[in-house]
Amino acid sequence: MQRLTPPLLPLDTTRPVRPPTPVVFPARVEEPESDTERLWRLVLIDDDDHSYEYVIEMLGAVFGYGREKSFALARIVDTQGRVTLMTAEKVACEAKQGQVHAYGADPRIPRCKGSMTAIVEEADMPFA
Repeated sequence: MQRLTPPLLPLDTTRPVRPPTPVVFPARVEEPESDTERLWRLVLIDDDDHSYEYVIEMLGAVFGYGREKSFALARIVDTQGRVTLMTAEKVACEAKQGQVHAYGADPRIPRCKGSMTAIVEEADMPFA
């Protein structure tokens, strides 16, 4: 069978050749992150008015941490002055902060007048 080839057509030289039009994308506007997009951390602050047993019980009740993890966190707050309890959205950290502050005084230490202090800070901030 014989192949048929289309006839060659001459190039149209009457039209000027233009370079392709560049595609321009609009500039992206960076919007500041909202509090819900950033991560925050809940930090427990050390004091001398709460016992290890209190910290272990409070962390178990508020966060559901086991005794080993709670003891490890209690040891860190005691030796370093602070420990991160969680990292999450600000609302979640503030909710847990409220639970820590509502836990009450340590009945084992007579001078204890209230709960431990926990602060909420941006997660990308270095420790003080």
